[in-house]
Amino acid sequence: MTPADAKDRPSRATEGFFGRRHGKTIRPQQAIALEGGLREYRVDLTAQAPADLRILFKAQVSALQLEIGFGGGEHLLHRAAEAPATGFIGVEPFVNGMAKMMTALGKTPLANLRVYDDDATRLLDWLPEASLDGIDLLYPDPWPKKKHWKRRFVGAANLGRFARVLKAGGRFRFASDIDSYVNWTLLACRASGTFEWQVRDAADWHRPYEGWPGTRYEAKAIREGRRPAYLTFIRKLSGDLYCI
Repeated sequence: MTPADAKDRPSRATEGFFGRRHGKTIRPQQAIALEGGLREYRVDLTAQAPADLRILFKAQVSALQLEIGFGGGEHLLHRAAEAPATGFIGVEPFVNGMAKMMTALGKTPLANLRVYDDDATRLLDWLPEASLDGIDLLYPDPWPKKKHWKRRFVGAANLGRFARVLKAGGRFRFASDIDSYVNWTLLACRASGTFEWQVRDAADWHRPYEGWPGTRYEAKAIREGRRPAYLTFIRKLSGDLYCI
């Protein structure tokens, strides 16, 4: 899909954001860090996306990764610090999570990190075609009630978005402790015809990713007796890759 085809992309008017944006009132220092941090790190979607996203970063980067729903930022901060030659964009509309991230960046700035604090689909629709090397969706809201499953982020429309912005051979990683959402994602990716599940053995999907630092949500799941799953999919090299 080219920029000229933008009118053919899914309309935001037909979709809704279902997650919470606010939790506990943030402290004054967090509010200051949030305001200042967003001025420096926020991706501006009112401007046209650059053909080469690497110019968004102060650091010289050679690869680009997106993390959707980074929560408190434990995983994203870890990855950005250990891979300074990769540019990371993190999405988190929950104000408290973004405030925590901006507080951390105020103490330890990262030149290879940018953020977006609204609905991830808006960013996905703004990004150029085949611009990302990887997408992480880690412990997304599971919407466990069957009547709410349609609200889950993984679905035909968003997998189409992933396929459009991922490079051929790009990687989509999904982690969850909710069995029904894991099965849902496996079936959705298979139905898309776009993503191929990467699995080496029967225990592979319960094995954390290499270099995995863990997250608060994962620790809570394990404490409560739920076993996390870690899925990896590769965007296929050919086919009708982003028909939604």
